[in-house]
Order: sequence, then structure tokens, then C-alpha cells
Amino acid sequence: MQKVKFAIIGCGRIAQRHAEHINKFGELVAVCDVVKDKATALADKYHAVAYTDAKTMLAAEKSVDICSICSPNGLHAQHAITALHHGFHVLVEKPMALTVYDCGEMIKAAEKANKRLFAIKQNRFNPPVAAVKEAIDKGILGKIYSIQLSCFWNRNNDYYENSWKGTKDLDGGTLFTQFSHFIDLLYWIIGDVKDAYAIMGNFAHKNIIEFEDTGVVALEFYNGAIGTINYTVNSYKKNMEGSLTIFAEKGTVKIGGQYLNELEYQNIEGFEFKNLPQGNTANNYGNYVGSMSNHDKVYQNLIDVLQNNASITTNAFEGLKTVEIINKIYQSVKNK
Repeated sequence: MQKVKFAIIGCGRIAQRHAEHINKFGELVAVCDVVKDKATALADKYHAVAYTDAKTMLAAEKSVDICSICSPNGLHAQHAITALHHGFHVLVEKPMALTVYDCGEMIKAAEKANKRLFAIKQNRFNPPVAAVKEAIDKGILGKIYSIQLSCFWNRNNDYYENSWKGTKDLDGGTLFTQFSHFIDLLYWIIGDVKDAYAIMGNFAHKNIIEFEDTGVVALEFYNGAIGTINYTVNSYKKNMEGSLTIFAEKGTVKIGGQYLNELEYQNIEGFEFKNLPQGNTANNYGNYVGSMSNHDKVYQNLIDVLQNNASITTNAFEGLKTVEIINKIYQSVKNK
């Protein structure tokens, strides 16, 4: 079977991860970045063609099957819609976009072009996360009462220096860039959010970022469950944890570790999680560690969908819902 051919828009840190897995599952044909040196460096590594303009690349590279969008958050919609208009399938890094409207426009463009629009939600593949989701779907925990999400990471001044990160227009906020995967898990595991009530502050990053570095959120879900999110990027010098604790009718479960990679606690009526597989390591960005690196599973599913008509693990509607919940949280602060 012929290899699936890819292009990448945006050649920053996360693009390196994408290129690595594209090289395993398909062929990287072309890359694009407004910074010529970044595009050239990535292209040379994988024998691809380098561009500095996305439209030029998409018009020229007719053999490409799918375009991976790794540009800054605020450009995801523009780049995805352009790629869809040129007739390519699209894979978008998190967050799908910064507004629900833009997500909707992306979905409409995919429908109009009759192309697939994939969203990156790699934390769904973490072994303890997948196991807890399956148990909830089977009714093993019974009715879900409440959930607590904790996201305690570190991002110091160096992370934001000379970068689009920290800007309102291109980054969007801490929930978009650092913790959108965690918000996705709330939607995926528990359900849709009816109301959100948030308090936020910028304590350690004044004059460095244009939004909050810490937040406390109370959530009400449509299914009657309630929840909280406590998040910060002010954990002293290093990431501390990313955890989900679920209190339900028939049990209590906590998934923890630095990035939701460990089953830390379980007490369930007539059931026990056993022998969970070892997960991948986290994405390592030098001084910073991100979420568990499951991009290989994302790309494997993408190939299966395109070549074997498999079911998509994360569809564009789910990407939209994550953005909708984050916007609901931020709007609750504005409405005070």
C-alpha cells in the first residue's frame, strides 16, 4: 500500500514530534514556517521541501494527502481551512482553535471539501485514563458524583521569552496551551459542561504574559455531576502533578503523576484495575515537560482511518467542545 504523504505547517518544537511519527507511518513531503531556518532544518532532516508561505506550499505540493497544523494556536483555523480548501485532510494540534466560531468554520470547510479533520487529544491514550474511561462506560463506577482536576505545572520566564506564547492573540490563555488536554478529558470521561464559575490571577508572570497564570474553577455538568479545576504554572521550579480524582456511586479513583500517567488510588466495589500497561514518556522540551507523548497512537489511528476505514479516535466536534468549555470558563470571569 502506498505511503500516506504529509506536509507540516509550523516547524517549532511540537513539529519535531510530528515529523518523527510521520516518518514512521508515512512520508513527510513538505514543511512550512515563516522563519526560513526552522523550515530548512526540519526539511533537511527528512528530505522534504521547505517553504516560508503556507499557501504557496499547499498550491505546489499536489501529492500531499494530509497537512499537520503545528502553527501557533491563533493561526490553527486559518491554516486548517486553507489546507482543506486545497483538498487535503487536516490534523490540528491542540487547541483546535481559540473560538467556537473558528472551530465551526473548520468543520464546515472539512464537510464542504469532503475531507477528514483530526484533532490531537493524546492524553486519551494514557493507560490509566483509557482504563478508567472504559470502566465508567461499562457502568462499573455507577453514577458519577464529582470530579477534581489538578494541573500544577511550571512555566518560567524563559518559556515565554521571544515567543508567541503568552500573547492573547496567538496563545489564548493557560487553559488553551498548557491544559486543554485535561479539559478534553473532563468532557470525554464525565460529559459536557453546563456552567462554569472561575477566579483567575496572574501572580508570577506580570508584564510577561497577557493572561492568567493561575485559576480556580467550579463546574456543573449536564448529567448532574459537579467538579473543580485547580491549575497553575507557578509550581516552584518544576512540574508537580496533573491529576483527576473521581468520586462515584461505586468507587473512588485517582489518576495522577506529573502528566496523568499513574493510577494513584482506587477503591471500587467488586472491581480492581490490574496490570495496566506502561505508557509513553512525556513530551520533553528541554527545561519543560509536557503531556504524555502519544502522538504515535494519534498517527496510527489517522492512517487506519484513511486506509482501512477505521473509526476516528478524536473527531473535530470533540475538538470544538474542548474550546467551548474553555471559552465558557474564561467568559465566567469576564461576566463578574
